Amino acid sequence: MRELAQGELPPHDREDLMHLMKRIDMVADWSRESTRILNVIPPSEVPDSLKKAAVEMMSGARKCAVALRKSVSHITKKPEEALKAADEVETLEEEVDALHENAREQLAKETEMKIGVAIMLNQLFEAIETVADWCENVCDQVRVIIVRR
Repeated sequence: MRELAQGELPPHDREDLMHLMKRIDMVADWSRESTRILNVIPPSEVPDSLKKAAVEMMSGARKCAVALRKSVSHITKKPEEALKAADEVETLEEEVDALHENAREQLAKETEMKIGVAIMLNQLFEAIETVADWCENVCDQVRVIIVRR
């Protein structure tokens, strides 16, 4: 951010890139939050169906992040590819939303789990879904940058 603030880019370009960086930072922050939550959940106390739901959500969020990286890396040299990857992120984010809904439904039906584990699992599901949401938010900024060019 400091380098951008002192750079030679026009102010609106610097501002767009700062917004992009802040959004990317949110992807990293929520990814880290997911791992923090995951580290406190005792795996032996989580039913297999909910483990599977979490893994599916994580896989979906990872796919979002991979498509996001592709989108961001193509902003300047291949804007059409950047936009195509941004569309892919949007589709993948919607898939994570559906997986999140399914995971919550499964969690609500669970009757044998400790309440603390259930709370932490719910927070994990929310954090993973937020990773995907922020990937989509970054892609919105990618679109802004490309349109302004």
